[in-house]
Amino acid sequence: QIFDGKSFDGWDADASIWRVENGVMVGETLEGKPKGNSYIVYRREKPRDFDLKLQMKIEKGGGGGIQYRSVTGIPWTRQQPAGLPPYDLKFMMTGPQADFWFPVSAQTASYTGQWYSENTMQGILAYRGQVTQALPGQTNRLVANIGDKQALGGYVKVNEWNDYEIIARGGVMLHIMNGQLMAVFIDDNKDSVNNQPGFIGFEIESQPCRISVRNIWLRKFD
Repeated sequence: QIFDGKSFDGWDADASIWRVENGVMVGETLEGKPKGNSYIVYRREKPRDFDLKLQMKIEKGGGGGIQYRSVTGIPWTRQQPAGLPPYDLKFMMTGPQADFWFPVSAQTASYTGQWYSENTMQGILAYRGQVTQALPGQTNRLVANIGDKQALGGYVKVNEWNDYEIIARGGVMLHIMNGQLMAVFIDDNKDSVNNQPGFIGFEIESQPCRISVRNIWLRKFD
């Protein structure tokens, strides 16, 4: 277990956004006080092959996700909201993300579970319901359909705790929510940034939002 429910021992974050509350890791962005994206980073491990299990819920709109095999300190590719100070890059994470969004619209409702490459030009590499594959020097291809994107959204609990699991073995990365496989991305390029060891962390977007995380378990196979 990599979060003790009492402190951010081993974690690194902006304390104005992230806090421990009643044994839960909480990130909150408030109406009228935007700060742009914010991340909490687990600094003690940089696993490549692992199982990660946790419970997560999102309230009040907005969204975020789970970062893994990620790095910090990379200049930000997207424009920051106007009028804000520059991002503190030591908290900003670049790399694979398992999305989790509040369903404020049909579009954001479809994000949860998908495979997204944060702060890169790759973008969404596997939509919810897809198994996709990247081969060196070739265009990414659809390998299989797990199920209908909208139907899979029925497994997501709104304003309640969700069991989220990420399995990473070599180039194969699986996102599972409440026991249902949501997306799989297979990267067969061993030199890809998606195949390197990296940090685990959580993101909260700049929109007003509250993200809660608890019971974070990591099993490494490196």
